[in-house]
Amino acid sequence: MLIGEYESRLTEKNRIAVPAKIRTELKNNLIIARGYEGCLLLLDEQRWKDLVELISVKPLLNLSARDTRRFIMGSAHEIELDSQGRFVLPVILRQYAQIEMMVTFVGIMDWVEVWAQETWQKKIIELGKSAADIAERLMQGNGNKT
Repeated sequence: MLIGEYESRLTEKNRIAVPAKIRTELKNNLIIARGYEGCLLLLDEQRWKDLVELISVKPLLNLSARDTRRFIMGSAHEIELDSQGRFVLPVILRQYAQIEMMVTFVGIMDWVEVWAQETWQKKIIELGKSAADIAERLMQGNGNKT
């Protein structure tokens, strides 16, 4: 399972090292794409196929389905790790996520989010302020099961 927060640094050549713990969980054939709220998604091939299947449920005639495909699939890049576990971050994704130097990898069970460290710190503060409310809303939508 993909869990935890890990820091890395963008090099002068736009390379980022994927933390070792994440590399051991993700299999071969990695894909990186735009995510929501200013982060990037990092998945292996099987997890990518699962996401594609989920996105493909709605028909092409559905605007939200088309926009989701454009947003995520249109930005996707296959990446290869070098011997040190690094990959070249495509410029378009670096710009989207506003990654300048420090990066935070966040394991979210089935995928990894890649954040500019500063953006992640702001997001986690925001989440901390509303975590109880979020949990309450989640429970209400789940029939109040514990």
